[in-house]
Amino acid sequence: MHLAVYLPLVVPLLAAVAAGPLAARLPPVAATWLLVLSALALALASSAVLGLLALTALVRIPLVDSLGELSGPVISQHDPASVPVAIAAGALLAATVIVAGLVLWRRAAALAAAGREARGLRGSGQVVIVDDESADAYTLPGMPCRIVITAGMLRALSPAEREVLLAHERAHASSLHYLFTAIARLAAAANPLLWPVASAVGYTVERWADERAAAVTGDRDLAARAIAHAALASSAAPARRTVTAAAVLGAVSLPRRMRRAGPVPRRVAALLSPPPRPQLLLLAAAVMLVAVSGLSALEAARDLHALLDVARAKY
Repeated sequence: MHLAVYLPLVVPLLAAVAAGPLAARLPPVAATWLLVLSALALALASSAVLGLLALTALVRIPLVDSLGELSGPVISQHDPASVPVAIAAGALLAATVIVAGLVLWRRAAALAAAGREARGLRGSGQVVIVDDESADAYTLPGMPCRIVITAGMLRALSPAEREVLLAHERAHASSLHYLFTAIARLAAAANPLLWPVASAVGYTVERWADERAAAVTGDRDLAARAIAHAALASSAAPARRTVTAAAVLGAVSLPRRMRRAGPVPRRVAALLSPPPRPQLLLLAAAVMLVAVSGLSALEAARDLHALLDVARAKY
């Protein structure tokens, strides 16, 4: 292997820096797909590279060399990865596998709990009104998804703003946004450098729902006012909802994200501006960056395979 093996470990840093600008400049649907697929590809590439580096330490063990009929001196001479680096890579890989496994387990358990909660709600329709003075609204993933809105939130909004709220939550349900955020968070668990990308996905799915609501109502100014009013109502009367499956899954509750001061003004400003247009150059640059990472991992795997062939031939 050559030094390009370390490139997939560096590219996630660039992705973390670029995630915010991409989320702000691209259409929300395109930004969500790009960020999620990029996070997944980068997490796989970095994990593969850690595995390759760990393998170089494994094949230097005399017993492994003997069992595999490999020449230890050849591997030590031609492999640029030092033993400490290879051991550290193995430890990092083991840690990421454990953390990613725990995150996957929690997500699966939360999804199952959300489905049970959705089936347990009264009423046969998709929308359920809860008699609660706190201002809250969220989408419960399930078969089917259920939308829960408190009476306090309904009273805080005008009839037209309620239509925006319903359109927003229906966009979360129909587009399965919880899957996008779950995949992004799983990738970030496998590679912590990708947490800014996962956070950006949480923002873009909200923007996706905002744009869908604006399109349904045909009034971007109304959609912006509804988001602002819901945020104010949620701050004035915080939800008393317990940490249920909806909270664990994340990114499916409109007011919970509205209570974060940062994203809300940006979302309102985006709705008060013309819809963002696709930027092919920006998309191409991001795709190329991810492709370079993947190709570097494949090249590293090819080099290691060639090195093992040489070591086996000179055993």
